Amino acid sequence: MIAELLTGRRPPGVYTWPVDRKEAARGAAEAERAGRRVFWLDVHDVRDKRALLERCAEEFLLPSYFGHNWDALQDGLRDLSWAPANCGYLVMYDHWRELAGADPAVHQTLLEVFTAAVEHWRHTATPLAVLILVTEEDREGAPVGLPDA
Repeated sequence: MIAELLTGRRPPGVYTWPVDRKEAARGAAEAERAGRRVFWLDVHDVRDKRALLERCAEEFLLPSYFGHNWDALQDGLRDLSWAPANCGYLVMYDHWRELAGADPAVHQTLLEVFTAAVEHWRHTATPLAVLILVTEEDREGAPVGLPDA
């Protein structure tokens, strides 16, 4: 998956990635070596919008004026001037199942924000892609509002 994104054989998008975390970490390191700015959004123990937006503010290094709402998150992901990248951005979305189970609407809205950010960056020199890590523990249950790979 990483090689396809880095070489352009797979266009920027929001994708599920069946992977273990060690392989995902190797992929993130490979993306960084290739000039991508990698954000690892780990939402372990996040169960609601407030906690999710706080975690996003931390991981995406959002400015202190970040408004902690969906519009502000979308604006932040469309700017990222405080987090420059040489040739693109990669978001690794990890431990998502707990949030998806606790508040499916929040999880779905986050995916929509990611999709809008991908579209915003698509035709720039620094495209953005999002990989939803689907680990063995995630595969134990039925899919929860995930886009197809």
